[in-house]
This record gives sequence, structure tokens and C-alpha cells, in this order.
Amino acid sequence: MKPIHVIPLTSAEPPGSRDDPGLDLLENLAVALARVFRTPCQIRPDLVEISHAWDRTRRQHHSTAILQRLEKKCDPDARVLGVTGCDLFVPVLTFVFGEAQLEGNCAAVSLARLREEFYGLPAREELLRERLLKEAIHELGHTFGLRHCPDWHCAMASSYAVDRLDVKGNDFCASCRNAVFRERYW
Repeated sequence: MKPIHVIPLTSAEPPGSRDDPGLDLLENLAVALARVFRTPCQIRPDLVEISHAWDRTRRQHHSTAILQRLEKKCDPDARVLGVTGCDLFVPVLTFVFGEAQLEGNCAAVSLARLREEFYGLPAREELLRERLLKEAIHELGHTFGLRHCPDWHCAMASSYAVDRLDVKGNDFCASCRNAVFRERYW
């Protein structure tokens, strides 16, 4: 199985934005992803600038444009997960927690709407870590060709709101797990 590279994404837009995921959060994520996917996971030291994806009208970053930038920079022998504090969107949705290339190498996740502060509540670091892990597993699952799963406990269940993200698990159901690890034996 390909190793996973976690890359911090940064943006100068909008000015004063809180986009730094923080090394501690990324280290915790890398350890958890290595355990779930049973493959090496490392944090890449290079920051990827995503200001090009800023949409002034929506005041969000276009996640598909970010994936295109990641694809140009990524090692074809690794899966790449970009992590940002910037709010993400795709044109047909108000926001996305993340996006991935189906059966590709690149995925991106946003901390913006995973933070309790976004909803006017006090920060909860452990909840943020849990939500980030679930969303990262979900988006990386898409890189294995997995689609949304009807099992609402599975990490591949669709999450259109943070409360849906909170009720699902941080692992795959048996069917999705088999699809991910089938790659090892080919």
C-alpha cells in the first residue's frame, strides 16, 4: 500500500485567516492514519500555498483547484492529504469538509467547520482531533475508489453536517475495509 503524506496547506486569503493546522494536530493525525491504513504516514515539511483557490465572492477556497495543485506536487508513489484551516467549497454545495480524487492520489480536508468555534461554541481540542481523523479517513477512502457507504457507522458514510460526522465511526465497515485492503494482495 502506498504511504500517506500529510501536507499543511496555507493561504494569504482572506487576510488574517486562521489557516495553520498546527504541527501537534498533524502529528496526532499522522499516527492515527498509519494505524487505520496500516501504512507509513509522514508529515511533509513543505507548505503548499492555496491562495490561487480563493473565491472572493464566496469567501471560501475551491477544493477542486487545491486538489489540482496537490496533484502537480505529489509523489505518484504516495497518497497525499492536504490539511487546511480554510473553509472549502465546490460550486454545487455551500461547503465541503473535504474532497478527494476518486481512485486518485490526492485528498484535502478543512478544519474550518470541524472546529466548535465555527458554531459559536468553546474550543474542544479532542473533538477537533476526532472529527479531523474521521474526515481524513473518509477522503482517503475515496482515493481507494470507495463511494459513500449506507452504513452510518462507517467512516465512508456521507457527512453533510457536523452532527452527522459526530455520529459515524473513525473506521471502515467490513465491506469498505475489504475494498481498501484488497489492494495489498494484488
